[in-house]
Amino acid sequence: MIDCPHIPVLLKPVLATLLDDDSGVYIDGTFGAGGYTRAILNVSPNNKVIGFDRDPNAVQSAKKVMEQYAGRFQFIHDLFGNMAQYVSEKVDGIVLDIGVSSMQIDKPERGFSFRFDGPLDMRMAQAGLSAKDVVNTFKEKEIADILFKYGEEKASRRIAAAIVRARAEHEIATTAQLADIVHKVMPRPRDGSDSAMRTFQALRIFVNDELGELERALAASIQLLKPGGRLVVVTFHSLEDRIVKNFIIQHAGLMPNENRHMPQSMPKPALFSVVTKKPILPAKEELSLNPRSHSAKLRAAKRTEVLA
Repeated sequence: MIDCPHIPVLLKPVLATLLDDDSGVYIDGTFGAGGYTRAILNVSPNNKVIGFDRDPNAVQSAKKVMEQYAGRFQFIHDLFGNMAQYVSEKVDGIVLDIGVSSMQIDKPERGFSFRFDGPLDMRMAQAGLSAKDVVNTFKEKEIADILFKYGEEKASRRIAAAIVRARAEHEIATTAQLADIVHKVMPRPRDGSDSAMRTFQALRIFVNDELGELERALAASIQLLKPGGRLVVVTFHSLEDRIVKNFIIQHAGLMPNENRHMPQSMPKPALFSVVTKKPILPAKEELSLNPRSHSAKLRAAKRTEVLA
């Protein structure tokens, strides 16, 4: 089993945009290995963190943090989109690191990566519908739609057809089998990337409902953040970033009128102000230390004084 350390992405800008005082209560919606949580708790002995993660493997990391920072950290083993069901107090900040973590992708038995051969799983919660279920039981059109919508894969129909042909001969049970099917349909790009990347991304996002989870968490932030509280989101591909960008623009009252022929409606009170006019990207130093941060983008917004 490969075990690589998890390096929190864009940690310095996350702390710079999230923290606004020397004491506060923060939600780390994507606890993972606890990188952001530990950093927040280390900044000030007065900080407290509520962490969420659906992955059972995160529980052990959370126990260690609870022991080290007694009374300052609470862990909830559930989806971060459900945070409003657990947190009754207003908080000073919410941070989300969207996507798969190193502790998931570097373990072949979790089935997230085309780089390792393992069971075709991809479930963050290790329960429910798996990627294996999708490729072996869904209709060809359904698979093609998933690859196109969540992977932005232009060859989605060709790949879906190849999957259906392959499964007619034998069950597709491993990551290596699926990657081989894609590689036979799609030649490897000249830039050195893998032609299976978009297929794996699409299946992972679909199986874990990652975009729906992000939308639910963003909606919850309106209710949970104090006036002046910060929302900080790190994304790793265009679908996630677009959702975050549009949420901030819409709730900052900056969304343009879509139809110039319709009369202007009464403007709604702005619920957020924009903190990052452009997304913050990793610095060269971080890219050299952590190549996986290359596609990361950070966007942040501040809750306004107007209450929802």
